[in-house]
Amino acid sequence: MGVEFANAPVASAIMLLTIVISLYGIYSNRSLVVRWMLRPYYLVRNRRWTTLLTSGFVHGDVMHLMFNMISFYFFAFVVEARIGSVEFLIMYLLCMVLADVKTIIKQSDNPLYASLGASGAVSGIIFSSIIYYPQATLMIFPIPVPIPSPIFAVLYLAYCFYAGRRAHDNINHDAHLWGAISGLVITAIISPWEFVEFFRYIFG
Repeated sequence: MGVEFANAPVASAIMLLTIVISLYGIYSNRSLVVRWMLRPYYLVRNRRWTTLLTSGFVHGDVMHLMFNMISFYFFAFVVEARIGSVEFLIMYLLCMVLADVKTIIKQSDNPLYASLGASGAVSGIIFSSIIYYPQATLMIFPIPVPIPSPIFAVLYLAYCFYAGRRAHDNINHDAHLWGAISGLVITAIISPWEFVEFFRYIFG
């Protein structure tokens, strides 16, 4: 699903900004990364609401950045071309914020917790694309088998739910889960008829 950059100016700008800011933070100014991280403990107490957005434009390392931006490229441009630039911007920023609500509630008393990256917002865009293109297939690295997008959606949500409850790694699985759910809800609001068509496609 390739789309020219000219057809998705907002996605192009977001991708460029994310790459430039993240690389600047990784290689030249680590203090920027620290300041822009989402830290629920300090967000609640010091009202650092801007970090709900700034944390989505910084990444911990190049691999983290690459994974998110590759996923963003394959899905964001087609979604913007489908729904329009204003709607896409609203969806992306809302997914970025809503993806972290569960994390803020869960970690609000933990001064050591911090998270960063565009994963929650990107998850929202991926799930929006699944509604618009249910016939598409997706691949999960390193499994070299195309998976129908509705099946991928179910597996992804189940994994994020399980991992968020069980895993003890440094990945914010809750943000992935709630970003994905946010993408579905916002898509249903923006394009309710597409949501209906999605379920017609699923259930014949």
